[in-house]
Amino acid sequence: MVSETSFSSYNRSPTPRFCNSFTTRIFSDVAGDVTIVVDGESFLLHKFPLVSRSGKIRKMVADAKDSNISKLELLNLPGGPQTFELAMKFCYGMNFEITCANVARLRCAAEYLEMTENYREENLIERTEIYLNEVVVQSLEKSGEVLSTCEMLPPIAEEVGIPSRCVEAIAMNACKEQLVSGLSRLECDSESTELRSGCLEWWVEDLSMLRIDFYQRVICAMGRMGVRPDSIVGSLVHYAQGSLKGIGKCQIWNPARTRPTSGLVENDQKAIVETLVSLMPTEKSSSIPMNFLFGMLRMAIMVDATIACKLELERRIAVRLEVVLLDDLLIPSVQTGDSLFDVDTVHRILVNFLQRIEEEENEDCGYESECLGSPSHGSMLKVGQLIDAYLAEIAPDPYLSLQKFIAMIEILPDYARVIDDGLYRAIDIYLKAHSMLTENECKKLCKFIDCQKLSQEACNHAAQNDRLPVQMAVRVLYFEQLRLKDALSGSSGDGFLSQRISSGVPSAAMSPRDNYASLRRENRELKLEVSRMRVRLSELEKEQMFMKQGMIDKAGNGKTFLTSLSKGIGRIGIFSGPAGGKRHKNGRKSRGADGKTGRSRRHSVS
Repeated sequence: MVSETSFSSYNRSPTPRFCNSFTTRIFSDVAGDVTIVVDGESFLLHKFPLVSRSGKIRKMVADAKDSNISKLELLNLPGGPQTFELAMKFCYGMNFEITCANVARLRCAAEYLEMTENYREENLIERTEIYLNEVVVQSLEKSGEVLSTCEMLPPIAEEVGIPSRCVEAIAMNACKEQLVSGLSRLECDSESTELRSGCLEWWVEDLSMLRIDFYQRVICAMGRMGVRPDSIVGSLVHYAQGSLKGIGKCQIWNPARTRPTSGLVENDQKAIVETLVSLMPTEKSSSIPMNFLFGMLRMAIMVDATIACKLELERRIAVRLEVVLLDDLLIPSVQTGDSLFDVDTVHRILVNFLQRIEEEENEDCGYESECLGSPSHGSMLKVGQLIDAYLAEIAPDPYLSLQKFIAMIEILPDYARVIDDGLYRAIDIYLKAHSMLTENECKKLCKFIDCQKLSQEACNHAAQNDRLPVQMAVRVLYFEQLRLKDALSGSSGDGFLSQRISSGVPSAAMSPRDNYASLRRENRELKLEVSRMRVRLSELEKEQMFMKQGMIDKAGNGKTFLTSLSKGIGRIGIFSGPAGGKRHKNGRKSRGADGKTGRSRRHSVS
């Protein structure tokens, strides 16, 4: 192995030194016989040392008609005057150090000047090649540093293969680093979170300084070499943190760590977003942080990335929609005159999620996947709760149209909601914020609420809610009477369940495919009914507890059983006010206690 410090030019004999003139570089003690102009700067030099190592200068001197030519001009020399000065020092045998910062420029300049072995042994091309092969490609850090210097070089750098060799070297050294750090990673798994955070790959910081096209080549090479997907994801996140400007409150990174973006234009950021999305690993085992996906989606919407880019982000989010947080779904709208939130994007994500659930169910033609504990059913219930909370958040938006609000409600199947309390709360907030809705529009909206799926507390609130249509209040009271009758008689709704089961028995005349589809729908209904029965059983247990307490109070204080029961039920009402659930008729115009009219998040219905 040759050390870096050994790559210095030979100094066989004392030679003149360069002056520090800004316009002309000459020898201070020996008169030159040729002036070479590079990008407007003149170098007064001697023909013999130059023609003995540079084939290009030799040909220029030979092709000159005047044998006494005293001025030559080199156009588009890689690296400019600074690199040419180092090359001339090499021709004169003066000492200078080849480093990662100048080796790429020197290699390209040597190629331009044709400083090959045909003119002198150990010429500049050979010396720079030795440094590249024995120093640069052996180190991931040095390869990244040299690759970053190639960004300002002309296409000649690609012709000599410097970027390609650096890219392959980075990928290969990353694989070696991955193998070496395997044991330490296993040790970190059993330690604290602080120690695990220190086991992340150190090279992600070096790669974040590359231009996006070079970075893309490096990540693709790492994928081919077998670098872990989680390492690639970590690098993508780090690159985004350093390359994309913050987007206000929706930013996914710390603005203090963001590099200056004054030189970046919107098209540059658009290219970065689209490239980073295309580099995301496709393996199912790779877990990309959801906040990173949502941050990239917001940025893609802001810079108007391609439709394919945005759809890919939406698809990846839909795969794990059940673990998404409510704040992630609150994507601000960038279109003027539209609603405050980008409801269309969330709607497309939900469509993707439902398609994924449908595909999973179609893959398994058996019935094990339809059980209550199946992943698809559990995911559907979680997403149902998430969407109901999302509807409650966007409901106060005065610019949210009724069509978009209804589209978000009706897209979920019936079995996604065991209880409609969340849906009722969202609709009630929407009715309160949009008091100008007609009676028909209110009826159209309230028809999505299943009164049989409302809890006792929600029914108490709905029965006194003057924002609801009269027909719905009547339905709520009717089902409340049935529920109270069943509770007093000890029934748990078996008759209603039997009726639903008997109505869905498939006919023998149906085709096998239709028969299976009917059975699957019926199976979902059965699961839904069982879930409802569990909820009602929980309510009956609470009522039984209050009944026992009422009997104790009756024995001690002489109070009647029904009085104790009614007070017990009133105490558990989460929708009722402090006065036992009663409210004033002018509730439509009431404001919050603090007098604010803005959006109040996660507030209870009042």
